[in-house]
Amino acid sequence: MKKREFVIGISVIIALVILFFGINYLKGINIFKGANYYYVSYTNVAGLTQSAPVTINGYKVGLVREVNYEFDNPGHISVELSLDRQLRLPSDTRAVLVTDILGTTTINLIPGTSNTQAEVGAHLIAGKDLGMMDQVSSELMPTLISIAPHVDSLVCALTAIAANPALTSSVERLDVIMANLEATTKRLNESMAGVPRLVSTANSTLNNVQEISLYLKNVSSSLAVLSDDIRTMPLDSMVRHLNTISANLDQATAQLNSTESSLGLLLNDPGLYNNLNSSAAHLDSILIDVKERPRHYIPSIKVF
Repeated sequence: MKKREFVIGISVIIALVILFFGINYLKGINIFKGANYYYVSYTNVAGLTQSAPVTINGYKVGLVREVNYEFDNPGHISVELSLDRQLRLPSDTRAVLVTDILGTTTINLIPGTSNTQAEVGAHLIAGKDLGMMDQVSSELMPTLISIAPHVDSLVCALTAIAANPALTSSVERLDVIMANLEATTKRLNESMAGVPRLVSTANSTLNNVQEISLYLKNVSSSLAVLSDDIRTMPLDSMVRHLNTISANLDQATAQLNSTESSLGLLLNDPGLYNNLNSSAAHLDSILIDVKERPRHYIPSIKVF
């Protein structure tokens, strides 16, 4: 019976020890590691809880051991810090409360420049860093308050504009303008439908122009050859011959017009012309008479 009670007692003690170590482990407290304790007094801990981390430049060097209200100093809250024994802090070190965007509060140690070290159990200088919400409240809210009257005036002006009948008529005119634009766009699309045929015609015209240009180029080449041939011809001698022929024609014309030459007399003397006509007439009568009375002129001719 005693042995059973002993076993139960030992089991309870072991369970209590495991519970103690488990609770401390969950709190982040390592009871096997030595620690130094420091204190900080705040007027507002802003949601700081036990086991909250204590950091230097983002590195964890300890945690919050306890948070207690100072009844002998109303309005202040005492925070006990459990820090690594190897950590040495200057006497002017500041313990700043930092609240992140999720509302979690931690303590950030900012070592000072003093040559003397803070003794274990000493009170550190308290400080508070403005979180994002605090910065928004302190910086943005005054701006919003100053803008609020202008926003109210703007809303009133927009309301007046919206209630103005001219706005409705403008919207209606805008609808008419949009309808006209749509109709114009439709006509433009219909007009653009003939562009391919116009482009085809232009292409054929360009082809014809190219052919004409090629033909003109050939003609120009032929003219160039003809010009070379003309340059090589004996134009001087040809001009002299033409001048000589022209002089001879002028001389012949002068002789024809003159009454001193035979051709001139033949062309210009009417008496000679009349004599020739009368001679032709007598010759014609003689031929007629010879035909009618051949025996009179040639007796030996027998007429059948």
